[in-house]
Amino acid sequence: MVLKIIWSEFAETQLDEIYDYYKKRVGTRVAKKLVREIINEPKKLINSPLIGQKEELLEQREIEYRYLVFKNYKLIYSIDNRNGYIKIADVFDTRQNPQKLKRTK
Repeated sequence: MVLKIIWSEFAETQLDEIYDYYKKRVGTRVAKKLVREIINEPKKLINSPLIGQKEELLEQREIEYRYLVFKNYKLIYSIDNRNGYIKIADVFDTRQNPQKLKRTK
């Protein structure tokens, strides 16, 4: 079964914030390119969903979270084999305090 990539509302909000931040600082073209690259990064999970490492800061959660690193961002995701999707839960800027990752969504 081929897994589909879906994005949580929270992750989409993070993408919007990343776009707005870079648009103000370096322009629309750079902001669009970065967000497009972030959106494309999880496509590699379709064939190998377990390539991301387990996210230790979220181990206490019922759902197992893994992550991919892309530039300064950690793409936090979970795999739902029963429903056939990989859910991107968060796009986390690794320059922040890692404890912020534990924030409840």
